Parts: sequence; structure tokens; C-alpha cells
Amino acid sequence: MTTSVYTGVPARDWRSRLRAVGPPLAVVGGAGLCCAVVWWGDPTTPGGPLPVCPTKAYLGIDCPGCGGMRMVYSLLHGDVPAALHYNALTFVFALLFVWSTAAWAVGRWRGRAVNSWLHWRWTPIVVGVAFVVWFVVRNLPFAPFTSLYV
Repeated sequence: MTTSVYTGVPARDWRSRLRAVGPPLAVVGGAGLCCAVVWWGDPTTPGGPLPVCPTKAYLGIDCPGCGGMRMVYSLLHGDVPAALHYNALTFVFALLFVWSTAAWAVGRWRGRAVNSWLHWRWTPIVVGVAFVVWFVVRNLPFAPFTSLYV
């Protein structure tokens, strides 16, 4: 029996290649399950089965993730302008998630790393600054920032 530990060596047959891309496929499957729950739950309808953001419920402000489920629901229905309205930052991170998952899968298939945005030197700082700026800007109480409320 062969070991299932990923060594970075290119897979030689279809079974070892399938084992190599198993973790990225599991992530894609989990994301698909989450999308199915959001599709079923319809977060755009008030009083639905999906939970309300605790920050919004208890503090009355929009956190950086507020509107994320509604953004996903809009994307699943092909409504990109509505998705951007609900949460533009999460929309960008969803695209980056797709990119990094594809790079991960291709890297495991080939047996060598494929760079994505996660490998850039300034990624942690840029992500942190983007979250803080988005959190502040979408809670400013004057126009045009009030249009970012969800």
C-alpha cells in the first residue's frame, strides 16, 4: 500500500493524481454545499431560516462581512450589480478564493507549487487594510457612504 502523504512529486497515474487533487475538490464541494444552503435559505427575504449578522443585530452597524450571504445569493442568480451592492469586498475575495483554489488544485496536479495572490509578500497587510477601510467607510453616516448600508 502506498502512502497518501503529498510529497510535491508529480503524480504518475490517475489514482495518485486524483488523491493529489482530493483536498481542493473537498474545499470546492464544501463551498458548493454552502452555496446550496444560501440558495435554499434566500437571505434576501426577511425572517428566513438563515441567521442575521450578530454585529448588525446587537450593535446596529455593518461589519465587513455584512451582506455576504446576500452577495452570494445574488451571484448564484447572476445579478452582479446586486452582489456588488450587498458586499463589494466579499465579491472581490470570492474571485480571489476561486483563483487560489484553482492554483492549489493545478499545483497539486502538476506536483509543483503554482503561485497565487496568497504568495505575495504584501497580502496580509493589504487584506487587513482593506477590511478596516471597508468597515469604516460603509458605516460613515453621510452621503455617498450611506448607499453602502445593507
